[in-house]
Formats: sequence, structure tokens, C-alpha cells
Amino acid sequence: MDGFGGESEITRQSDNHHPTVWGDHFLAYANLSGANEWKEKEHKDLKEEVRKMLVISPSKSLQKLGLINTIQLLGVAYHFEHEIGESLSKIYNGYEEWIGEFGESHDLHVVALSFRLLRQQGYYVNKKMHKRELCDITRWWKELDLANELPFARDRVIELYFWSLGVYFEPQYNVARKILTKMLCFVSITADIYDTYGTLHELTLLTNAIERWNIDAAEKLAPYMKLVYTALLDFYNEVEKELAKENKSFRVNFAISEMKKLVRAYFQEAKWYHGNTGPRMEEYMMNGIQTSTVPYVSTACWLGMGDEATKEAFEWITTEPPILVASSIISRLLNDIVSHEREIERGDVASGIDCYMNDYDATKEEAYMEIRKIIENNWKDLNQRCLKSTTVSRVLLMPLLNLARVSEFFYKDEDAYTFSKNNLKDVISMVLVDPIKV
Repeated sequence: MDGFGGESEITRQSDNHHPTVWGDHFLAYANLSGANEWKEKEHKDLKEEVRKMLVISPSKSLQKLGLINTIQLLGVAYHFEHEIGESLSKIYNGYEEWIGEFGESHDLHVVALSFRLLRQQGYYVNKKMHKRELCDITRWWKELDLANELPFARDRVIELYFWSLGVYFEPQYNVARKILTKMLCFVSITADIYDTYGTLHELTLLTNAIERWNIDAAEKLAPYMKLVYTALLDFYNEVEKELAKENKSFRVNFAISEMKKLVRAYFQEAKWYHGNTGPRMEEYMMNGIQTSTVPYVSTACWLGMGDEATKEAFEWITTEPPILVASSIISRLLNDIVSHEREIERGDVASGIDCYMNDYDATKEEAYMEIRKIIENNWKDLNQRCLKSTTVSRVLLMPLLNLARVSEFFYKDEDAYTFSKNNLKDVISMVLVDPIKV
């Protein structure tokens, strides 16, 4: 059956993805107890004491530098970001005059310490908190049951949480991390539907349904697509309700808009595949900015962030500024390099490697070399723009930079996301299951 009442047999692709390597492991963290109330009060009192020390110490002094240095070395700087930021700002303004006041005997120590503190941000990673988050996300994923309903799709919820952790690990992004991980789950499933499983007719209907973004559109979808589409809309509605409590529900519309752009790009790749027509390199890269998922994920990662994620910031990111484009190109081409051989076996016609070879009559080795140069140049562009940008705050820029870093990690030598049992499982275990004791 073809899911639409017909009798013809449908031939579908399959990548034979291995099942999840994690099972129900993280459900065991459901009963992790938090700190005792007296301990929490003790921590609160200590924080206030340290905060007072920061405030009363002379604004431009070695004492202030030493105190900030100690706080950062202890890994608790995230409690005092505002105070540390103000202190370092005062030191930076008039730095040359201030540094000369110490005389020759203190030059080396003061210069080295002040330079490092002005360049460095330090945060403490709470492993127990991350395990609780993973427990909540694993429970949500099990209850959704899409992994069982859609056996053709990659079951990688733990790996996607690890991806989100690379974007921002700090405690204050607890809600943002959960939202981002869940959205990445839907993106991963959607990518597998468009890449390997859906027929062109089914994909046409799904693309139209996502463009409409209305539950009534689900009626025309194949049963397996209806499951995904319904769950997707339900999840977005839940996020919108949560954000509405803080008058931030406007953010969801930006994420929906970016989801539609992403699906259009996936559909374009599907049309290239089913039509057996490869695009030119320029056309591929224009589409690849979206299929890198960076524009969508950049918007999604801001949803649960603080007040700095303003409507103006969302409007800026949806214009695809150069920072976003550079991060997208890095992510797209890194993925293309490590997945190239597998895509050839699958019969794909749209890959950055193949497009470059066809456009420039290059060998595979030459294409790899040139693609890596493009990646390197975009890294330079991304870093320079992040350092110089004044359009949005550094707090919002860091996730964009980290998205490219995460892509570098996942796609450095292999497609570690798709084949997570090779090396990525061990890395996740070292970070989240059996971390080094400190």
C-alpha cells in the first residue's frame, strides 16, 4: 500500500541506521536529589559575601585582579558575571595609565594577570544538572515514541543533547537547552524523511503542510508523516505557551518561519535527487546555507534565552547576516566532506564535493582541498565578525560561534552524529556518564 489508498508498491531508500546506543540509561536519573536546604542557604550566603568583596575592593587594584582570578580558578565566575564585567570594564578603560602606576617591580605579574582576565570568561559545569536535563528529555522522547514509529530515522536524542551542550553549557541556559534539543530531534527526523524515506509526492504534501502550519493540513499526509507533523505542531504550541508567561511568545513565529525555509531547502534537494539533476556550486551553496540547519538552529537556540534575545535581534538573525552565512558554510561543507562517499553510494546528486568537481573539472582530491580552504576562510571571517560585531550582544553571538565549533567536532573526521557508536559514545560517556573527578 502507498498510504493513499493505492495498491502500487513503493520502493524506499534506507540508510540502515543503527538503533540508539543509550536505551533507557538516563531515565535512572529521575530521582537525583538536589542539595539540602541548609546547603543551599550556605551557598547563597557565601555568594553574597563574595559579591560584597568584589564591590568593596578598590576598582583599579591588584587586590581586585587577584579576587577575580581566584573566583575564576574556583569555577564559580558565572555567579558574578555582572560584577566581574563591570570591574574589568573599569580596568580596561584607562588601562595604560593604570598599569603604569604599579612600577617596574609589578609589571610582569600585573600585565600577565590583567591581560588574561580581560580575555577570559570562566564558567562552572554542573554535571548533575545536565543529567537531570537528560532524564527529562529522555522521558519526553520515550513518551513521544517516534523512534519506534519511525524506524527509518536516526534515534539520536542523547547525541542531540550533547550538541546543544556544545552551544551553551552554562546553568542559566537550562530551559534554552531543553527547547533546542527537542527542536533538533524534529529537525533530524525531518531530514531523514526528505533524504531517504519520503517519496516525492509525499514530500510535496509535507512541504505544503508545513507552509500552512495548520493541523487541518495533516489530513492529506501519509500516516507516518501525520505523526511527525502533529507532534511538531503540538510541541511548538507548548513552547509558545511557556514563553507567553514571560511575554516572549513572539519568538516562536521566527522559529516557525525558519523551519519553513529549512523544509523548502530540503525539498529542493529531494527534487534534485528524484530528477537526477545536480545543481551548480553557487546554487547548491545558496540552498546549503539552509540545509546546514544553522539559520534555523540559530533562531531556535535563542528561544529560551534571556531578555537580551529581543525582537530586534531575531529580526537581525533572519536577514542571514554574514556571521550566520559563514557558520552555515562551515557546517554544510564539513558535513559534505565526511558524508561524500556514503552519499555517492546512495545516489545523491547534490553534494558540495560533486558540485565543485563538475563546475571546475576538478578531481575528488582537488575538490576536497579547495573545499577545506573555503571552510578555513569562513572560519577567519566568522571569528573576525564575532570580535567586531556590535549589532547584537556577545551573549547572543557566542551560540552562533559555538554552532560552528560543534559542527567541527561532530564532522572533523567522520559523520559522528550518524555513526555515533564509533567514537562519539565514548566522548559522551566521559563527559556525562563517568566524568573526570575534579
